[in-house]
Amino acid sequence: MLYHWYELSHAAVRPARVAADSYRMFFNNPFNPLSHTSMGRHAAAACEVFERTTRRYDKPCFGLQQTVVDGVPVAVTEEVVWQRPFCRLVHFKRDIDPDLAACQPRLLLVAPMSGHFATLLRGTVETFLPTHEVYITDWQDARDVPITAGSFDLDDYIDYMRDMFCHFGGDVHVFAVCQPSVPVLAAVALMEEDDDPRVPLSLVLAGGPIDTRVSPTAVNKLAEEKGTEWFRRNVITSVPWPNLAVGRPVYPGFLQLTGFMTMNLDRHVDAHKKLFRHLVHGDGDSAEKHREFYDEYLAVMDLTAEFYLQTIDTVFVSHLMPKGEMTHRSRPVDLTAIRRVALMTIEGEKDDITGVGQCAAAIDLCSSIPRHNKFHYECPTVGHYGIFNGSRFRNEVAPRIGRFTRAHDPRTRGAKKLSGVDRTAATARANGHGPEVSAAAFTFAVANDTAPDVHAARLRAEGLGARQPANDDNSVFGMFSLPFRMWSMAGNVLLDTAMRMSAQPAAAAVPMLLKPGIASS
Repeated sequence: MLYHWYELSHAAVRPARVAADSYRMFFNNPFNPLSHTSMGRHAAAACEVFERTTRRYDKPCFGLQQTVVDGVPVAVTEEVVWQRPFCRLVHFKRDIDPDLAACQPRLLLVAPMSGHFATLLRGTVETFLPTHEVYITDWQDARDVPITAGSFDLDDYIDYMRDMFCHFGGDVHVFAVCQPSVPVLAAVALMEEDDDPRVPLSLVLAGGPIDTRVSPTAVNKLAEEKGTEWFRRNVITSVPWPNLAVGRPVYPGFLQLTGFMTMNLDRHVDAHKKLFRHLVHGDGDSAEKHREFYDEYLAVMDLTAEFYLQTIDTVFVSHLMPKGEMTHRSRPVDLTAIRRVALMTIEGEKDDITGVGQCAAAIDLCSSIPRHNKFHYECPTVGHYGIFNGSRFRNEVAPRIGRFTRAHDPRTRGAKKLSGVDRTAATARANGHGPEVSAAAFTFAVANDTAPDVHAARLRAEGLGARQPANDDNSVFGMFSLPFRMWSMAGNVLLDTAMRMSAQPAAAAVPMLLKPGIASS
């Protein structure tokens, strides 16, 4: 019933959202004299904040239409080269000379299947496009896959990986981001044990939970304390009508998103308050940056229940891979069988989702890989998001990945060896971008430890930032209350706007103009 209540809550607030959106368009209309007044700007800003916090976000598009190769702008088109019910393999085809494309390494980005869409790696794709033939796994939303398509669990995930590697015939480098590190490593181990010549040329694992017993984070501790059955009882629900997958048991994406947002709710509330101020002051660039990020961050997908539960048990509860006890359809997964594939692991010093050392554990577990074919890099001062996206990724991580793939590609081997990076220059370039909201969005660290929010006490007093007790009966429903708390925040923005402008003679009519938005909060 959890999913049904969630859908019902969105249906109930939809009339208020539509009304707020209509008011927003009214006050933003350039032919409306009020749009050029302080009252009009405040009203339009308040209505947009309310509309955005109550909206259902659809799957974003990659929107990568152009890149630069050797200093020349070239067009980019997406093409699906492999497809199954739960995944599509998308190739970002560049309009360049085929001979030039054939000389550049193929890079397969394995996007995490953990609640967000593959478009979360848009920046990662964009970074590698100038120098690589880039492919990405586009995982499908489980609520859009009819139940007649069958089930999808961790074993199926590993099968999908093997099929993709075979599609490339061994001519590919694999970059697995976070969650897929475990199934990707398992798929390669099975192929190596079979002496399959189509194994990838190299593996790059970034922030992968290979051994979650090392430096356990809050996520790891929660999984161990609760156990798999707790998750089965509390977070698994059925897809409601009228979705295509009606009746399919899933782990809803909105629960995963809630888990991230409740741990740093003050930061998200503050980000939306800043959006309001940007809109009022006409700072279109800052407002658009906010829209772009949250359009991506708030778009979530469901996972099949069987995949989610098997992953929880295998990776976070039983630690089967590092213990050497992991199996694929009753067949043991032996990481020592991996010998021909070069391996690189990447971690972030401040990563509080996958602790330092968890991904690097793969280096020791894959003991048959020659030492000169293994490389580990820990990126200083970055969290989970920073190891696959953002300015530090572009300046410090991506260049190392590029050199690693070229060093182990038969077409470019020996062209350049791994060398140091001028971290001083890279840091200067990175700092020029300023703080990114994305850095706070993918963390479970305390939100206001270094820069306390002066409004935090008032928000918590109103129930906007309070965490729910972590017990079996209330914790899930406490997280479920997040949408209502965000909507309450949007309503407070409307009220605060009306109260501030009520002191201005020209704004005497604002409370009446905003009445529908206030009532809906």
